[in-house]
Amino acid sequence: MNRTEDVVERALAAVAASKARRERHERERKAAYSRIQVAMLKKPVIPKGMQIPLELH
Repeated sequence: MNRTEDVVERALAAVAASKARRERHERERKAAYSRIQVAMLKKPVIPKGMQIPLELH
């Protein structure tokens, strides 16, 4: 029984490591995707000939 318990313990450890790696990858992918979304935001269009006020105090 001892050998069987060792095999089961190693299998459970492998599953836990795989789950942790998958969750870490998911967090990194979400972070990268959010950065891409921010970069894809449209920049405001300023009509030509319009002067932007600059307040210096």
